[in-house]
Amino acid sequence: QVQLVESGGGLVQAGGSLRLSCAASGSIFSINVMGWYRQAPGRQRELVALITSGGSTNYADSVKGRFTISRDNAKNTMYLQMNSLKPEDTAVYYCNADIQSNPWVRTYNAYWGQGTQVTVSS
Repeated sequence: QVQLVESGGGLVQAGGSLRLSCAASGSIFSINVMGWYRQAPGRQRELVALITSGGSTNYADSVKGRFTISRDNAKNTMYLQMNSLKPEDTAVYYCNADIQSNPWVRTYNAYWGQGTQVTVSS
């Protein structure tokens, strides 16, 4: 079994900062791509940022220059530093990871965390 647990969400004023963490645990041999997604009320879940095992990153246009994704492969943990937050960043933030559990079977399965609420007040 694999678990992803997010933390770090909360309430912040516009212009403020938050740092989200996503810790993966359980039956993990290797982790490929990790990512942050968010879902606001009444909207579809959308990609925020991705990071590969080698550290290559990709961001949604709406967060470029404000958010920074990173990971610590030794700790199986991913982070999202969110600066200059705006009310439109309010959403539940989910982490996602492609994980290989069996060292003898090169198959990656996608796992999701339970989500953490980020609320930005104006």
